[in-house]
Amino acid sequence: MPRVVVTGLGAITPIGNDVPTFWRNLIDGVSGAGPITAFDATNFPVRIACEVRDFDPSQWMDRKMARRTARVTQFALAATRQALDDAGLSVDADNRDNVGVVISTGGGGIALMEEGTHILIEKGPRSISPFLLPSIMPNAVSCLVSIETGARGPVLTSTLACASGNYAMIEAYHFLQRGEADVVIAGGAESSSTPLTFAALARMGALSSRNDDPTRASRPFDADRDGFVYGEGAAVMILETEERAKARGAKIYAEVLGGRLTGDAFHITAPDPDGDGAVRAMQGAMQNAGIQPGDVGVIYAHGTSTPLNDVTETKAIKRALGEHAYSVAVTATKSMVGHTLGAAGAMSALAATLTLHEGVIPPTINYERPDPECDLDYVPNQARRAEVNTALINAFGFGGQNVVLAMGRYFD
Repeated sequence: MPRVVVTGLGAITPIGNDVPTFWRNLIDGVSGAGPITAFDATNFPVRIACEVRDFDPSQWMDRKMARRTARVTQFALAATRQALDDAGLSVDADNRDNVGVVISTGGGGIALMEEGTHILIEKGPRSISPFLLPSIMPNAVSCLVSIETGARGPVLTSTLACASGNYAMIEAYHFLQRGEADVVIAGGAESSSTPLTFAALARMGALSSRNDDPTRASRPFDADRDGFVYGEGAAVMILETEERAKARGAKIYAEVLGGRLTGDAFHITAPDPDGDGAVRAMQGAMQNAGIQPGDVGVIYAHGTSTPLNDVTETKAIKRALGEHAYSVAVTATKSMVGHTLGAAGAMSALAATLTLHEGVIPPTINYERPDPECDLDYVPNQARRAEVNTALINAFGFGGQNVVLAMGRYFD
């Protein structure tokens, strides 16, 4: 089977709208949290979020396209163009039939759905845009990237809630291994900053209510965590076969080794307290990648900063890795970018790629008071230099969908 490598990176995030800025702020422990600006949250119990700031879609697409697309799609297009530029790759008549697109999302254009509902109620059916449905459908994200770039290989959008972005990487890996594409534009995107979304998540008790201290609100594995901070953004990577990448002299960041998807069959939102599905996903990813627990140098945790998830994930890591769990670095990017839902796994995978390439593990910030039930090495508050050969990236979605991706440092 062909080896699959990463040759290009793109990112639109709460801590930077390009990869160098995102990576620098991740290493420096910069939080992207602040007061909500997407709508007036004055009367909401939760008034903070990790929003993408200073994003101008006209930098990445013409104004007509920007008017007709959801913000989530704009993020995906921008990150895709960055990744293609970074890879030194153009989609043209010679290769377009062999370039695929797999960009997943949790909510798609749900923000436009809410906006359209208000317009319908206030102004009537004639005021609804004819572009509304094509904008809100989740597959618009991948399809519009395909249309805008000209990529005519396999085009796929999978919706696995918070595990969507991670699964996109695995599906892209499968397309390349099966010979259905030579190159895949892969990643995750999310933007659901709406009053309804925040009201619903707050009613569930999922969100942190540290409204007066937003930059310290997301605190994975800390004893005082009280929920996640909503985030938005996109992360896209160019995956291609090693043979093709080497033939065109591409820079290779890392290698995709494999992954595994499992189901909890437990609850629509809560994780299985035994972490059984997460354990099987981690074990399956290692088996699929041909590695042992002792080979894992870092785990990019799902690490949501919720009371249930962080304890369950810690238990699962210990069960999956045995004694090695106490030797492996476990880091949580959500402490800085918040929980970007459908983009979360892809954002962590991009960060893991840079860890493998650069030899630096970002910190888990806001780790101040240890939780006796969370007793692993969470790389607290300061980045760490470390030569890492193998990384696991965890993503666990509502509905009990567990996706673990294995990536490795590239060796020729």
